[in-house]
Amino acid sequence: MLPVSVCMIAKNEDNHIEECLKRLRPCRFEIIVVDTGSVDRTVEIAHRYADKVFHFAWCDDFSSARNFSIQQAANDWVLIIDCDEYLENVNLAQLEESLSGRRESVGMITRNNPYTIQGARSIMSERIGRLFNKSYCHFEGSIHEQVRTLQGKEPDVFPIPLTFYHEGYVGESDKRIRATRNLEMLLHDLAIKGPSPYIYFQLGQNYISLNDMEKAAHYYKLGLDLNADPNSDFVQSMAETYGYCLMDLAKYDTAMALREKYDLFSHRADFVYLMGMLYAKKGEPEKALEEFKKATTLSSYSRKGVNSYRANYHIGDIYESMGDLDQARVYYKKCGDYEPAMRRLRDLAAGNAY
Repeated sequence: MLPVSVCMIAKNEDNHIEECLKRLRPCRFEIIVVDTGSVDRTVEIAHRYADKVFHFAWCDDFSSARNFSIQQAANDWVLIIDCDEYLENVNLAQLEESLSGRRESVGMITRNNPYTIQGARSIMSERIGRLFNKSYCHFEGSIHEQVRTLQGKEPDVFPIPLTFYHEGYVGESDKRIRATRNLEMLLHDLAIKGPSPYIYFQLGQNYISLNDMEKAAHYYKLGLDLNADPNSDFVQSMAETYGYCLMDLAKYDTAMALREKYDLFSHRADFVYLMGMLYAKKGEPEKALEEFKKATTLSSYSRKGVNSYRANYHIGDIYESMGDLDQARVYYKKCGDYEPAMRRLRDLAAGNAY
């Protein structure tokens, strides 16, 4: 077996946990499941696949439950997985090799999250710290817990060859119940710990779940105003999602203030693509073209398509609106089988330009 223990906490996850555990089982990890009060078949299913199953009395503190789970691990190296995360890709030899000399650092998995944009389903990828040595790190924070050193510091990170698909789907009523619970816990954390970019970010994310863009934008701005590390994944995501919130609210002038942070975030195609969208909304097509074209040259991104077919579609759209149909066709063709671009090509072939 690899010297890694997978540690999971669960509550009423019988619609996810079997697929999660089934995919992990061939990897030779020790698997530990800690149940926090399920009343469905979660525990029954866990016993089929896990090496150890424990019970933990829920106390409104995710870190306490996580830290209990890692205490049960036979190995020092622990991999933290949620029940709705399904293994997609792994290189076990590289994974074992990557652990050498990294006992005080945290391994970053890749997590692919499905989302819907303009009626089409797409994928957003993110890097999350999930693999660490329990002799050096643990969890802190009652909700949206973070890995910290035992001294409370942010650890160094390194990539690991593990990719998970985040199913993450819950019904609308469950979604609101979960968001309301999370909101109470986040505000409690904020009251105790004071202003924090990460708590503000999670508050914004929570209000997105509640479809309250005004409050989401409010908390994202508070987080960005604290000048957190712009190289942090959550800070980059916060800047981009803040811009999209303001765009949904038609507050384009407010969103354009993100230009002041352009040098900090423009190494990512997501941010450059967002600026292109904002310039287009502001009626500045030449500047929008510049940003969309730049986005296609960047390799760092989270949202699928922002440096390829989505950016090329908007370039084609702008050229078509300018009357340059030849250039429009060139960029629509670069979008491959992206349906909006294919539709425009069919319309142009039929003589139906804007």
